[in-house]
Amino acid sequence: MPKALRTTPPAAEQRDTDLAGQRITYTLKRSSKRRSIGLRIDDKGLTVSMPLRASEQWLDKVLQDKAAWVVNKLQGWEDRRPQPVLLHEGAQLDYLGELLTLRITYGRFVAPAQRRGNELCVFLPLIGTDKQLERDVTQWYKDQALRLFKQRVSHYAVVMNLLPPEIRLSTAKTQWGCCTARGSIRLNLQLIKLPTRLIDYVVVHELAHLQEMNHSSRFWAVVHAACPDYLQLRAELKSVAL
Repeated sequence: MPKALRTTPPAAEQRDTDLAGQRITYTLKRSSKRRSIGLRIDDKGLTVSMPLRASEQWLDKVLQDKAAWVVNKLQGWEDRRPQPVLLHEGAQLDYLGELLTLRITYGRFVAPAQRRGNELCVFLPLIGTDKQLERDVTQWYKDQALRLFKQRVSHYAVVMNLLPPEIRLSTAKTQWGCCTARGSIRLNLQLIKLPTRLIDYVVVHELAHLQEMNHSSRFWAVVHAACPDYLQLRAELKSVAL
């Protein structure tokens, strides 16, 4: 008789379960190297890692024992997740850790968006569209970001005894900033919505890579010299969902 084919469990599978009165979707991963069941919660949700031959009863017991913790942690991530901003008259826009109120004027006079006190004023033609509104607001953010980022990079380049590198804006989904192998720095446009202290931390972090293209103890020493409270700022930035 031919030998029965040995089936291998999928590397990862999506499952649903009821925890603390809520329906939770999670990713299950099995590994022959694991000896215990581990739970991890991040921006992707709940991931459960378990030994290859662990029983379903053991898995269910661990999940139920940790049900309250899982639900609370998932809610914490959901609360930090940025909600899409619908642009309309009176909308609240994040800018340097504060809020600006969006004001829209339709008419024959068309000009770039302008900040006036705590308001961002956008001037659209009489038949202006939502797409034009989004374009003008985004362009205003880009202009402010590039101006401020260049200013902060120039400041800290002097502090760190570096030549100011090329600065570009980034729209990356997972990185606040990066330093390329060619020595240019890219800073995420979304940084302009955060307090200046967090922008400065990212600037120092990326400038430090011009000296140490790694995250070694030498790298963090460079960061600390220019930004002594970097640990606090780093923790604060991690609490902000990009």
